[in-house]
Amino acid sequence: QVQLDESGGGLVQAGGSLRLSCAASGRFFGINVMGWHRQAPGKQRELVATITTGGTTNYADSVKGRFTISRDNAKNTWDLQLNSLKPEDTAVYYCYTHLWSDGMEYWGKGTSVTVSS
Repeated sequence: QVQLDESGGGLVQAGGSLRLSCAASGRFFGINVMGWHRQAPGKQRELVATITTGGTTNYADSVKGRFTISRDNAKNTWDLQLNSLKPEDTAVYYCYTHLWSDGMEYWGKGTSVTVSS
């Protein structure tokens, strides 16, 4: 089982920055993808960014050039740096991971990001 714990959310003005962190713990092996999704009020959850253990990244078009995902494979942690934040980035951000060892996805409980205009 994997437990994911997010941190780093908060309230920020438009144009500001935040850094979200996710730490995986428990008895597991075989992480192959780490990432972040978000869900804004009244909207469906959407992918924000992913990174593989090999370092390949993927971003939603809406955040390209503003957000950066990074990871520390040895520590089983990954971060999302959010720059040039916009009010439309307001959402609950969820970290997740996919394990090749059991073929399952695991999700954190979410951390709230609010961007004021």
